[in-house]
Amino acid sequence: MKLNKKGSNKGFKKLLILLLFFLGLSLGLYFLFLYLTKPANPKAKTAKIFVIKKGEPLTSVAKRLEKEGIIRSRIAFVLAVKKLGIERKIQAGTYRLSPTKDAFEIAKSLTKGTLDVWVTIIEGLRKEEIAQIISKELGIPEIEFLKYAKDKEGYLFPDTYLFPKNVTASRVVKIMLDNFNRRVSPQLRRKAKEKGLTVEEVIILASMVEREAKYPEDRVLAASVLLKRLKNDWPLQVDATVQYALGYDEKERTWWKKNLTKKDLEIDSPYNTYKYKGLPPTPISNPGLASIKAVIEADPNTPYWYYISDKTGKLRPAKTLEEHQENIRKYLKK
Repeated sequence: MKLNKKGSNKGFKKLLILLLFFLGLSLGLYFLFLYLTKPANPKAKTAKIFVIKKGEPLTSVAKRLEKEGIIRSRIAFVLAVKKLGIERKIQAGTYRLSPTKDAFEIAKSLTKGTLDVWVTIIEGLRKEEIAQIISKELGIPEIEFLKYAKDKEGYLFPDTYLFPKNVTASRVVKIMLDNFNRRVSPQLRRKAKEKGLTVEEVIILASMVEREAKYPEDRVLAASVLLKRLKNDWPLQVDATVQYALGYDEKERTWWKKNLTKKDLEIDSPYNTYKYKGLPPTPISNPGLASIKAVIEADPNTPYWYYISDKTGKLRPAKTLEEHQENIRKYLKK
């Protein structure tokens, strides 16, 4: 068999042209990438404040950076982040970014701390627990926070906050109180008044509901039973108020002692709703909006007088003492 020299040369030329084409394309894309990662505005004289939200995807961050003129290309920025291997290191928070920096420098700066700090306060904590979180996240001594929060129990609104790094304890408390006043709207306050409740009464009741109802669907039930007992001059008999009165339990290392004894239930405190009728003097925790709304929506004419929390935290209501005792046997003594 004879080799076709002419055909072989032709095939080689095609292969060479193809390789040169891909080489040229690769070089072109590489130089395009270098161009798109250059500073968006080398002559910019001022930096821009840029906020990354908690849990925000990288693609969303890149899109907003491009829109605000901090980078040239969102695609090039994402590629730069991946090239640096820092996609999991970008932090939520507030940054001061300059368009005079290239995409690689911008990306690195998003991993080196922020001007502000995200702090999450969950529903149902007492002020001492919030003080611990504030101390850990912002470096503010617990005693300093409590100095400003001492008579604000119930009104330190649970939420995710973006605090400046150098924020003071008094400022943290003010931000939380301002948030409470925004979220507990005039409409909610009006509805409470129509039901014959003051804002203070609503928050005290909601603070108990927050501790008593583990599941969202149980909030209105708990609030209805408490309102019915209150309306009929029955003791509320809420374990959480006794836990609040007891304070920090060294043995269980918690502010909410789980296993209450008969002696605990006899503690002489205005917060002991087994011993004293009516509402406790102040809220016992800081409730969220759902529990506040549950109190306002609750019906004091519910047929239920009692409830217990079973081993899963689900509330089991009862219309009579006999039904209540049966629920205790059924759900707690197994």
